[in-house]
Amino acid sequence: MKNPARFTTLFSAPAAACLIASSLLLSGCGTTSRDAGKTAGTPETSASYIAALGDGVIGRTAGLSISKADRQRALEAEYRALEAARGGQPVVWEGSGISGTVVAAAPYQVGSQNCRQYSHTVTIKGQESVARGAACRNANGTWTPLT
Repeated sequence: MKNPARFTTLFSAPAAACLIASSLLLSGCGTTSRDAGKTAGTPETSASYIAALGDGVIGRTAGLSISKADRQRALEAEYRALEAARGGQPVVWEGSGISGTVVAAAPYQVGSQNCRQYSHTVTIKGQESVARGAACRNANGTWTPLT
């Protein structure tokens, strides 16, 4: 029978430590989609990313009268859906007597930009309104709705 202690010498502590250390170092080498394309003078606050959406698709909902705080929640949900959600994954928000769900489709390329189609369903007192649109991601990380 072979000596089981011999197996442990193949993976000595210093070798394992080197493997773990190199893995940790390499894990920081990538960029996230939020970091990609950032340059000096680009928006750094979430408010500037939200502002770049303008009225978003929620602004296209006819007759929709909501508070400024609820509109902000809705636009934040649109941004989160565009920026980070998997295709078809709902991003839900709730406000004062109002709620909504934003669902973005899978990203597609237009030239050098990533774009996504998305829908925003707003529910007020049991009544649903759906707005649809598309937006493309700019090099600085903001999203611009397509008209």
